[in-house]
Amino acid sequence: MEKTEIVEVVEAAELKNPILIEGLPGLGMVGRIAVRFLAKQLGAERWAFLYSPHFPYYVVVNKKGDARLLRGEFRFWRNNKGGESDVVFLSGDSQAQTIEGQYEVADAILEFCKMHGIKTIVSLGGFRVETENTPRVMCAATNQVLLDKAISAGAEVSKAGSPIVGTAGLLLGMAHFKHVEAMCLLSETRGYLPDPLSAKSMLTILIKLLGVDVDLAGLDKEIAKAEQIVDRMKQIEKRREEQQQKLKEQEESKAKYIS
Repeated sequence: MEKTEIVEVVEAAELKNPILIEGLPGLGMVGRIAVRFLAKQLGAERWAFLYSPHFPYYVVVNKKGDARLLRGEFRFWRNNKGGESDVVFLSGDSQAQTIEGQYEVADAILEFCKMHGIKTIVSLGGFRVETENTPRVMCAATNQVLLDKAISAGAEVSKAGSPIVGTAGLLLGMAHFKHVEAMCLLSETRGYLPDPLSAKSMLTILIKLLGVDVDLAGLDKEIAKAEQIVDRMKQIEKRREEQQQKLKEQEESKAKYIS
């Protein structure tokens, strides 16, 4: 494989004013969790796989022993409930590991959008903030109309000068070259663990933008598990700090005795 390829495994009929929601792995896995949860709840159908030589060089092995390359996965959902747009979801195993690869993958995604009449992209991600409150969701967009929609749904405007890295940012930056409009939503996250609470904040905004009715209670168990892990990590860190302080006091006591 010499370049990024997108392979369609089924032929999707013409979609109605489709919107692409992208959530590849990133900080806190926020975008990936959000996209996978929403696609599952809506019953989105598998459409295509994205393969790239810029993904990490190993394979994934399932419980049956079957091996496959890392990939991105497109799914589509037909909005038959009177909505304005059908939805295409993109998630996957990894982002590209090189600068060149990031640009190539983003370009391949945009070409796929152009080929299938997708004129609006919403990319998802996280930004690192330690917060004890409900995570906020920040937004940026290629035009004021999209930005106003995100703000009306409850997002806040991203701070000036804040970089948006990876696929989420490049899709936003490269969109106008392909005559596509784009919006990026970034949810606050600790970043070092999968963060379903941050994803839930993201989904609260996203379902308003899409005008779909989805119950987010299914994330609550995952949120509780994640909080338990964080609490255990805090306890371990506290014990480590106490031990270091005790050792420090012992060393200071020895130094006083010798002097």
